[in-house]
Parts: sequence; structure tokens; C-alpha cells
Amino acid sequence: MAKKVLVVDDEKLIVKGIRFSLEQDGMEVDCAYDGEEALEMIRSKEYDIILLDVMLPKLTGFEVCQQTREFSSVPIVMLTAKGEDMDKILGLEYGADDYITKPFNILEVKARIKAIIRRTSPKPKEKAKVIESGDMRLDCDGRRVYVAGKEINLTAKEFELLELLVVNVNKVYSRENLLKLVWGNDYPGDVRTVDVHIRRLREKIEQNPSEPKYVHTKWGVGYYFA
Repeated sequence: MAKKVLVVDDEKLIVKGIRFSLEQDGMEVDCAYDGEEALEMIRSKEYDIILLDVMLPKLTGFEVCQQTREFSSVPIVMLTAKGEDMDKILGLEYGADDYITKPFNILEVKARIKAIIRRTSPKPKEKAKVIESGDMRLDCDGRRVYVAGKEINLTAKEFELLELLVVNVNKVYSRENLLKLVWGNDYPGDVRTVDVHIRRLREKIEQNPSEPKYVHTKWGVGYYFA
């Protein structure tokens, strides 16, 4: 089945180029040119991934991302201006899974999209893999997390980060290792990406994020699940 991609950017030439290239690879591509149009499409259709520019008319990419996270965990890749580190950090804070800086190479864009879709697509099931710890229940096949019986809406990267820590209970990972294992060797970001995702993860799964029950910090080393 063809993967469905939504491309959101007010620069129509960029959208046209991305759309043509992705369709050449057999993907179905929808396009939106402002934030309100994008949000309406995200609410009405299901996508495998969204490419979302930061600077948009009507609603910014940050606002679209934040509102989308209220009802969907679809992978979101932010398109940011080159060198705008704050845009990257804010994008992650609002729930984005990744970012690509402009100007970009379309081959890089396609490689990132395929890698994210591959990681987030449901795996063939052999035996249901469910991990329980305290009042947390992690459904690895369904990519769903429950705390005290309530389902927690995590982004793709938040889930992958939590799953890695849960499967390797009490093992301390450095920020550099987490970046490499979850985001990949070719990821251009830095370890702040990990810190942002850990903070967001704690806000969602911990009753008191400042005194975490599950995801702990080993000062000067990294993070671990206990």
C-alpha cells in the first residue's frame, strides 16, 4: 500500500519539487500551503508522515504541530531555516519527531522519510510483546503506552526512546548513545534533542516529572529506566 505524505509549505515551488520526487517513489502526496489548511487535512485524513514548514500563513508550523499532537501521533518532520537552532528546539518541544534544514537535498528528505516510516510502521506479529512495570504497560507491537490504565499519546520518537529504555531496564545510556540508537548515525542534531524528548516523555508518563518514577537521570552519565 502506498505511503501517504502531507507536505506543508507556502513556497509552492518547494512543494512541487518534493511532491514530484516522492510520487516518483510511489508515495501518495497531499499538499497544503497554510497552517489552517494543513490542520484541516490532518484532522480529516490519515497520513504516514507530515513534512511541516515552520513559517506558514494563518497558523505557524509550531501551532499546527502542537494542535496535531492533541489528537494524533503521526510522525512530523519540521522544515526549518538553516542555522535556526531555536526553531529546531521549539519544533521538538511542540512534538515534532525530526527536522530538516533548508536548503535541503531532496535525496536526504526521501531517505529521512523512508527511515521514519520504516521505524514507525507496524511490525509483523509473531507473539504479542507487552512489558509491564508498576502501573505502566508498554505494548511494543501496537506502539501504545498505558499508565494507570490510561493510554498516553506519545510521538514516534518518544515511544522509541521509552521502548529502548524499558527493554534495557537499569542500563544507563549516555545522551550520545541514545541519539545514535534512536535517531540514527546520520542524524545531524545534537544531544539537546535527547534532553528535550526525555523532558516531554516525563511530562506525559510521570506523576511528578521533577521526581521521576520511571525514567531517571544518572548525573554526568545519562538516562535509564528503573
